[in-house]
Amino acid sequence: MGRVFVAGSINMDVVATADRHPRVGETVAGREVLYFPGGKGANQAVAASRLGAKTMLIGRLGKDSFGAELKTFLGAQGIDLGSVRDADTHTGTAIITVAASDNTIVVIPGSNAQVGADDVADVPLAKGDVAVSQFEIPLTTIAAFFGRAREAGAVTLLNPAPAQKMSGELLALVDILVLNETELGFLAGEELSDGDEAAKIFDVARILQARADQTICITLGKRGVLALAGREEAAVPGRAVKAVDTTGAGDCFVGALAAQLADGVPLRAALAFANAAASISVQRMGAGPSMPTAAEVAAVLRAG
Repeated sequence: MGRVFVAGSINMDVVATADRHPRVGETVAGREVLYFPGGKGANQAVAASRLGAKTMLIGRLGKDSFGAELKTFLGAQGIDLGSVRDADTHTGTAIITVAASDNTIVVIPGSNAQVGADDVADVPLAKGDVAVSQFEIPLTTIAAFFGRAREAGAVTLLNPAPAQKMSGELLALVDILVLNETELGFLAGEELSDGDEAAKIFDVARILQARADQTICITLGKRGVLALAGREEAAVPGRAVKAVDTTGAGDCFVGALAAQLADGVPLRAALAFANAAASISVQRMGAGPSMPTAAEVAAVLRAG
């Protein structure tokens, strides 16, 4: 079995719950404030580790109370933290408002902005491993990480969120791109909306595809997942659940997909597994703590 290496962000999520989101300039009364381990990198690592993958996280934490809490939580998930280093600024923080099961998020990078090429230089990647990253650390660091991964024969998996333009050189280093339809439209320079048919989404994915063998997975929430694997199209139907908090659902999908691929599972089966895992995570509050175990996902898949 291969390993999962995640180079990415580690945040403390400060979550305010309310009956509805405030309009610009408006103040609304909230229900409660909650603190959850988060950050896209940490979330993805937690998901992979809870699902049975040997997982290493590469990142930085501030020498503050949030940093200490996050290190304790992540270590308890069985994640190798040998490549999580100290930073000379505060720990990354996300300010999240949850209302009617939807969320708005403001991310303050803090220590995550200091994750550099030196942090990924000595990562012991090998053939069969999966290297994962997202856009909450510097893109130059991701390029260095993926360059090393491809030299080692590892699979590279990028979640380009929050969306920003990237170079063609970085995109060409990506074996599997996982993003939602909004991010796909932004990166491809095409307009996409929630109601677009699969055929249009696949057409836009082909515009973005950097290599003939590149896989692009488009997560569509309750509508399921589409995947363009080279020239082959695949679709995984959505799962009907009662969502409580969608924060971290995409990260759960990415971590689950990475764990399955590291275990040698074929892409289509890995996508169905990851989709089921994400459907469990949205039924719980928080990001990192909402990630399911392999037994929980297996039970959902058995139930159909």
